[in-house]
Amino acid sequence: MVATTAVKLPQLRHRRLTWLIGLTGVLVLAIVLSITIGAKAVPLTDAWHALTSPTGTESDIIIRSLRLPRTALGILAGIALGVAGALMQGHTRNPLADPGLLGVTQGAAFAMVASIIFLGTTSLLGFIWFGLAGALVASVGVFALGMVGGRGGPTPVTLALAGTAVSAFLYALTSAMVLLDEQAMDVFRFWQSGSIAARGTEVIWQVLPFIAAGLLLALLNASGLNALSLGEDVARNLGQNIALTRAVGVASVTLLTGAAVAACGSLSFIGLIVPHLARRVSGTDHRWLLPYSGLIGAALLLLGDVIGRVVAPPGELEVGVVLALLGAPFFVALVRRRKPVRL
Repeated sequence: MVATTAVKLPQLRHRRLTWLIGLTGVLVLAIVLSITIGAKAVPLTDAWHALTSPTGTESDIIIRSLRLPRTALGILAGIALGVAGALMQGHTRNPLADPGLLGVTQGAAFAMVASIIFLGTTSLLGFIWFGLAGALVASVGVFALGMVGGRGGPTPVTLALAGTAVSAFLYALTSAMVLLDEQAMDVFRFWQSGSIAARGTEVIWQVLPFIAAGLLLALLNASGLNALSLGEDVARNLGQNIALTRAVGVASVTLLTGAAVAACGSLSFIGLIVPHLARRVSGTDHRWLLPYSGLIGAALLLLGDVIGRVVAPPGELEVGVVLALLGAPFFVALVRRRKPVRL
């Protein structure tokens, strides 16, 4: 048995590394497509010229001013939502969970709409900061509610119930507010559809520190999450601080999802679909599952954005709409294939 295990471990590691390299290649291909495909197709040679030695041509301006920031934001948002989804499903032990379960998405929406109505916010950067603040406050509230009446921190069940309640409450408040203000309605409608277009480099620099911090916490959380997957009693016997492990996981999900949705809006199904795709090739070890989820999330988001550019010329479909169209059938298949989770 020991010899067999010793033989299988190198093979498993080799397979995982091979898949990691393959997924990196898929992401590189998605980046190339995102840079070259659009309302105006840019040949690879012109794109390379724009990146290495721009001279101010039309193609150079399109690549450097529009598509590079769009692609970079798509990569960041895809990585953030993919990793956040894997963390959320791991902590709740619910295959149908996604990052919005913590109330992050609705918290961001509520804060952005409130800032328009009560503070007169009009700038994109202002929306991002208020959205991020709302996401953080909502997730802290969900975490606090999940701890009420419990010992040793919130459980997966209390987190899910608290997140559902807070999300429904914030959605009701947001819906009521947008009926009172036309500008808030327009911003909320655009944000709800989800998009990575028309975002400048300043948006990327605003959200980058939060995503970087969230990814660092996710990597630190991977080993503890592996222990939790064996059961709380086993994890406790292995020396894991369950409350601290959950707190780090919730903080990571909040930072990653809050930054992504504040900058790009509600990008449905990334956090739900991606962990399942990653788990098929990485297994349940979160030390591998998290990087796989990040790569697949970034590639899927960029490919969805490219599809949105070409299916409805001369206009575009927002990437959030494309992802919803692609993700809904997957969600239905997932529900039909899986047995209901017993709480």
